[in-house]
Amino acid sequence: MQDGFVKTWPKMLLQVEGACIFGSTIWAYSRLGQSWWIFAAALLVPDLGMAGYLANTSIGAVLYNSVHTESPPILLLCTTLARNNKAVAGLALCWLAHIDMDRMLGYGLKYGSSFNHTHLSNFDLFGKKAGKTSASP
Repeated sequence: MQDGFVKTWPKMLLQVEGACIFGSTIWAYSRLGQSWWIFAAALLVPDLGMAGYLANTSIGAVLYNSVHTESPPILLLCTTLARNNKAVAGLALCWLAHIDMDRMLGYGLKYGSSFNHTHLSNFDLFGKKAGKTSASP
């Protein structure tokens, strides 16, 4: 680990794990018989957590991370399946799918220092390494 994020082999393992869980959530959702339009729309809802960045990076990171950790959707999924509530179970699967889609793509939980600084990478939306200017080596 360097600069607060995972590199090389451990990062790849976390991305493969994210891909496996992402695929599993899609399969499980297909077994519920719910609308794929709802899945597509609900898949984007957790990114509303980025709204906290309008206040500052610390609040943004806390809000973003609160909806991008796997524990809440897993607990919701278990509870709703135990109660045979397929509609809410579908939403929990969408939530979990979103989180693991992000992990698969290399996006992780945020640090309060910067939107770009996550536990899996320090990225720039425009393809440059975050924290470097074009004049940097």
